[in-house]
Amino acid sequence: MTRIYVFPGQGSQHKGMGMDLFERYPDLVRQAETQLGYSLATLCLEDPHDRLTQTEFLQPALYVVSALTYLQKCETEKTAPDYVAGHSLGEYAALFAAGCFDFLTGVKLVQMRGLLMSKVSGKGMAAVIGLPPVKIREVLQSSSKGTIDIANYNSYNQTVIAGPVEDIAGVKSALESAGARAVIPLNVSAPFHSRYMRDAQRQLETFLAGFSFSDPKIPVISNYRALPYEAGRARETLAEQVANPVRWLETVLYLLRLPDPAFEEIGPGTVLARLIAQIQKEQGSHE
Repeated sequence: MTRIYVFPGQGSQHKGMGMDLFERYPDLVRQAETQLGYSLATLCLEDPHDRLTQTEFLQPALYVVSALTYLQKCETEKTAPDYVAGHSLGEYAALFAAGCFDFLTGVKLVQMRGLLMSKVSGKGMAAVIGLPPVKIREVLQSSSKGTIDIANYNSYNQTVIAGPVEDIAGVKSALESAGARAVIPLNVSAPFHSRYMRDAQRQLETFLAGFSFSDPKIPVISNYRALPYEAGRARETLAEQVANPVRWLETVLYLLRLPDPAFEEIGPGTVLARLIAQIQKEQGSHE
């Protein structure tokens, strides 16, 4: 059996996450809160100012909860997983699990990532349901103004697009005519993982240059290439992730080719577990 841990990204958060973790790991929580300048327990358990939907606050909170969930898991498991992967922000928790950097370094990285990504605005995202990615690309090539990017290849039947809100609305009918069951606007603050994040990518790359990264002790499948991280390329790969699509479908297909793969989601929610189940169910019909 090949044991695979997957770490969720933005959208998996919920009020109450981490309830059993903050008292279990007080020293690490204190380190994170000193760096961030606010109470993670208050944010995650009470969210009095509705910040769990704000990228700047959400990204550090989700990283901390996922990283602590991993540490809790390590207390009950005798061996490390064979592979790890994370969806978007979740890739940072996967890299922490693989020993690429320590807990506090991860907090610093996602704090800056969230801040940079939160500054991008003026565009939107939408989930296209029920239409394979190849068909979506065809529609975008023929029916859009060339301003819309594919941001997340989540499964055979769920793809996220990003670009100007009016252009997404304009291509909606063409996508539905091609077979999409729905085109659902997402409540996000920026067009993540698209060309519109390139300034954020360059700024993040400059910030990452100030840190040292160890090579993964566990293979980490990157969002950018849907292949294991290459030695010595953690900095570049993390920067490239910001303005390029999350290739989650290809990541899961890579992992499904391993001997007897067994997935476990580490962090709040079951978003990735559902996507993996969808991919496994549809895999045969797309081969």
